[in-house]
Parts: sequence; C-alpha cells; structure tokens
Amino acid sequence: MSERNSTQSNRPLWGSRLGFILAAAGSAVGLGNIWKFPYIAGNNGGGAFVLVYLVCIAVVGLPILVAELMIGRHTRKDAIGAFIALEHKKSWWRTPGWISVSAAFIISSYYSVVAGWTLDYIYRAAIGSFNNHDAAAIEGLFGNLIADGLRQTTWHLIFITLCFAIVIAGVQKGIERWSKILMPLLLALLTLLFINGMMSSGAQRGLEFMFSPDFSKLTASSILEAMGHSFFTLSLGMAAMITYGSYIKNEEDLFSAGLRIAGLDTIIAMMAGLAIFPIVFSVGMEPAAGPGLIFKTIPVVFSQIPAGSVLAVLFFLLLAFAALTSNISLIEAQVAYLIDERGWQRKTATCTIATLAFLVGIPTALSYNVLSDWTFIGERSFFDSADLIASNYLLPIAGLLISIYVGWFWNGSEEKQELLASGRTWVYPLWHWLIRYIAPTAVATVLYYKMDEAGLIKFVSGLF
Repeated sequence: MSERNSTQSNRPLWGSRLGFILAAAGSAVGLGNIWKFPYIAGNNGGGAFVLVYLVCIAVVGLPILVAELMIGRHTRKDAIGAFIALEHKKSWWRTPGWISVSAAFIISSYYSVVAGWTLDYIYRAAIGSFNNHDAAAIEGLFGNLIADGLRQTTWHLIFITLCFAIVIAGVQKGIERWSKILMPLLLALLTLLFINGMMSSGAQRGLEFMFSPDFSKLTASSILEAMGHSFFTLSLGMAAMITYGSYIKNEEDLFSAGLRIAGLDTIIAMMAGLAIFPIVFSVGMEPAAGPGLIFKTIPVVFSQIPAGSVLAVLFFLLLAFAALTSNISLIEAQVAYLIDERGWQRKTATCTIATLAFLVGIPTALSYNVLSDWTFIGERSFFDSADLIASNYLLPIAGLLISIYVGWFWNGSEEKQELLASGRTWVYPLWHWLIRYIAPTAVATVLYYKMDEAGLIKFVSGLF
C-alpha cells in the first residue's frame, strides 16, 4: 500500500511539527521518567546503570519508536487497523495491534490511580502537611492514602476527567493544544528543581552518582532492568506511538522526529535524577529507597530544606503534568480504534473509554484497603497483577512482534519510502539492521527474564 494512497482526507493531522514533538514526547515523558527512573537507578548503582540505559535507548528504544511512527503514518490508522491495512482483516499480524491496545487500556486504568496520588500530594504539600512533622509521620502519609479507598477513587476520578476533557476536544484542539501548554510547564518546573538540586550541598555527590560508572555494581539483572525501562519509558508497545504516528504529515522526517522524542525523554529522565539525588544526599539520606523514594523519602527531604513547601508543590505538579501527557496518549490510542474501526464519533468513543478506565481503575484504588485480602496472580493485589500483565508481558510481547514484523515481513520499499524522506541514505541500513536483529533479541531477552522470574519458564517446561 502506498503511503500517499493510504492518506485519509478526513484524517486529523498535527497542526505543526512542534505540536507533534511535544505531544509525542509528552506521551513518552511520564511517571516512568520522574518516579521510576530515579529509584531504579538508585537501586542499581547509579552511573553504570545510566550508561547501559542510554545505550539501550539508542539501539533498542529508538529503532522501535521509529518503526511504530512509520506504521502509523503509512497506514493512517489506529494500532489494530494499521496491521489490517498492511496485511488483511484476518491476518495473524493483527495480534500486536490488539496486544498494544489492550496494554493501553490496562495501563490507563491503574496509571490514573497513581496519577491521583500526585494530585493528593499537591494538595498535601500546599496545606503544609510535610511541615513540622518527623520523618515517620511524613512517610506515614502515603500509608494513610493507600489505605483510604474513597480518597484514592476521588482523585482517580478527577484525573480521568482531566484526560477526558483534553482527548474529547480532538487532536489539534485538545491533545496538541494542551501539549503545547503542559510540556513547557513541565520543562520549566523540572528546570527549577534541577537548578535547586545543583545549588544544594549534595550536588557533587549527585553528579558522581549519576555519571561516575561503578561497573562492580552492575549485574545481569541491572542490565535487563535498564533494557526494559528504555522500552517502557518511550511508550512503546502500547499503541500510543502508532496512533500519534498516524497523525503525522507526509513531509515530516520520522528519523529526526524519533531522535527528538527519544532525546527529550532521556534528557528529562537525567534532569529528574539530578533534581532528586542531590537533595537526597544533602540531608544525609540514600537514593536506593525503591518505589517509596517519591512518595515517602522525597516529602521527608522537602520538610528539611529551605522553601521545602514550595518545592514540594512544584515537584508534585511536575509529576501530575507528566502523568497527564502520558495518559491522554493511552486514551487516544483506544479512542482512535473505536473511531477508525467501529465508526464511532469522538465524543461517544472518549466518553466510553474514560468511563471504562475509571471503572476498571476502582479495584486498583481499593487494592490496599477494601480488597487487600483479595489476591489475583500469585499473591499479588489487583493493582500489582494488572501492572505485571501489562508492563512485564503485554508491552514486551507487542514490541517483539512489531520489531519482527517490521524487520522481517514488511515490504522493504515501503519502509524506505517512509524513512528516506530526510535524504539521509545511511539511516535506513543502520535502522533496518537494528530493528531486524538487535531490537527483537534484546526485547526477547527481557521477556524471557521476566517470565523466568515469575516461574513461567519452569512451568511451561514442566508441561513437556
């Protein structure tokens, strides 16, 4: 199918290159950059992990990102419709599309609950809940939050409503317009926090921790963690980039766009680390605090430094903006499917998806209170089970299948047509080699590790 022939005259397109880059970067930049990256870097020794992470972004994340953008623009379809357009309605290759959209749905439901925590903490910081309390009391605030199902559900509803209001307005008037507002605000807030970190007494230790590799602390598990996070942080395998790619104008240079998106995503992750680690070191605390780093350790830190209340409000606003730009892309990926494949109107599709995301998110909000005695996969809560299914299995499986399809089965001339618009003849051979050999091998390795960690490899082996 020719890309020019596949363009739908009524297909919404990004109004500008800047709008697309900010929207796509907003999808990639989320809680994974500002919440997850600092604590997994802290848990895995800092500098050596960061170095491996950057290499993985370049050789795994970027090639798959470009591939998803290519599929989207070439077909002008949602993630499921794209593979139908490339193959046929009954083709097995619809599978990565279905997996991607399913992952988007699951993630958007529980991601909204976590984003609700950031809204709660903005409120807590604004009313001074972190002031004049000891560390145990401040850390206990998070336990109080997750023990309160009604409070979590309320914030979850508020956050989903914000996402709904943006997506229902459409590609240009909703997503692009708000990306042009939210992303500059996010960058401004992060810059302020970065400057504050660099002016703190822990700046030197923070820089050394981030950029002085100690390879003795790097394990095989750390390398796989870096590889997996490089994939997750770019919103790959969750239908968002294929959908956003379908709105790109024909003249856009996809390789250059991919570089900008991956570059901005990586810079923000680095800046987040340099905003957080120096202030953690400045009060004599350690960065390897795990998932509690943001909602337990950081509030304690802010309570001990000058202007901590103001910085706390700014920090959790930053988290909320990052979560919002990411979640709207996940909802848009699902809405696009209903519009393209089912012929729904945007208003009906957005209302339906937002309502379902809210309803499915409620068990997540109740996972550590009302439903605390309920276990699903193994001894995991509903929240942990949903995250396990989506993050550990659906995303890497979708990414693996997409890289295999693009690297081995998609018409090479169509790929070249999409990628060589920039005139850089060296780009296609290098990208094609990475997407054909390196990316699928890396993603398959991460998937095998996750399955082995969960005991699935042993279980499957026992069947034979």
